[in-house]
Amino acid sequence: MKRIIIFVLLISAGSLHAEELTGKAILERVDGNMVARNRRVTSTMIIEGRRGTRTLQARSWVQGVEKAFTEYLSPPREKGTKMLKLQDQLWIYSPATDRTIKIAGHMLRRSLMGSDVSYEDYMEDPKLSNIYDAKLVGVERVQGRDCYLLDLTAKKENVAYYRRKIWIDKDRYLPLQENRFAKRGNLLKTFVINEVFKIEDRWYPKKMTFKDVMLKGSGTKFIIDSVEFDVEIPKYVFSKASLRR
Repeated sequence: MKRIIIFVLLISAGSLHAEELTGKAILERVDGNMVARNRRVTSTMIIEGRRGTRTLQARSWVQGVEKAFTEYLSPPREKGTKMLKLQDQLWIYSPATDRTIKIAGHMLRRSLMGSDVSYEDYMEDPKLSNIYDAKLVGVERVQGRDCYLLDLTAKKENVAYYRRKIWIDKDRYLPLQENRFAKRGNLLKTFVINEVFKIEDRWYPKKMTFKDVMLKGSGTKFIIDSVEFDVEIPKYVFSKASLRR
């Protein structure tokens, strides 16, 4: 009887391990690591374009996958610029003009603050398993670490990137490298996590680089200066009135 029980336990453990190695399960682990109920982030964006380098600092509040509010703190020219995301809607306030504009349609494809990131990128659901079907296609070594290689295909048509090739750190479940493609197969953007750090019980990106292959320059670097998870965020933050506060 003991041998039967041990055999059943071994079979169950093997099944669980096999489930962990599916593309879907790996992507869900990545989502669990990257998405939180609430978070407050201070970040630095360094845009290395063909005309020189610009540095911006921002503070953001994010609730789940549907709400986000960002306020730019520097440089003086951009200070006070604010963005509000509520589900699939986006507004931006400019203190220079004292106007609030809704960003929609083709405007979403425009560059965010002259960076390699678009408004469409800002609006994207950060939970990739909501948007893509994932297939595990192999294991490769990236940045000196063993990574799962996933091939992601969009579940619906109206997404910024129809397909993605993404390398997931096997131990930390972070996307260390990523290529983003249009439906026709041409490469649109690349993404690399250059440095990570551990906060509480999760690994999180510290330094990242986005590169729009159509733009000249070295790309846009993001640095997470500080992040707090599961913080309480006042309700007024995610309102249009907060844009002018």
